[in-house]
Amino acid sequence: MGDNHTRSVTYRTARTADGTTVVTLRGELDILAVPALSAALDALTAGAEPDLIFDLRPVSFVDCTGLGILCRARNRVRARHGRLRLVVPGGAVLRLFRQTGLAGAFEFCGPLAADSAAVSLR
Repeated sequence: MGDNHTRSVTYRTARTADGTTVVTLRGELDILAVPALSAALDALTAGAEPDLIFDLRPVSFVDCTGLGILCRARNRVRARHGRLRLVVPGGAVLRLFRQTGLAGAFEFCGPLAADSAAVSLR
């Protein structure tokens, strides 16, 4: 799988057997992560009907710019008639979505199977 690095977050992309792109984010999703991550997410959401899952379980911190990049990705996916799902840990990250009123704006799904057939995109 391809590893990519920004200043504060690492992300990995993989494709499942059914063609869904899984983006696993690790670290802090903050203002330092946005420039590089924004370009990568724009590329992932550029095609017709993108099918994405963002796995946020390894994310330790999300600030308002991190929420903003997730909302931007959601809006781009919806404009292209695609689907975006989030896998979030309990605790602070889930509370953040609830407290900001964004819980209803995203589709959440359960943890990804550890043995899912994933193939590297890169």
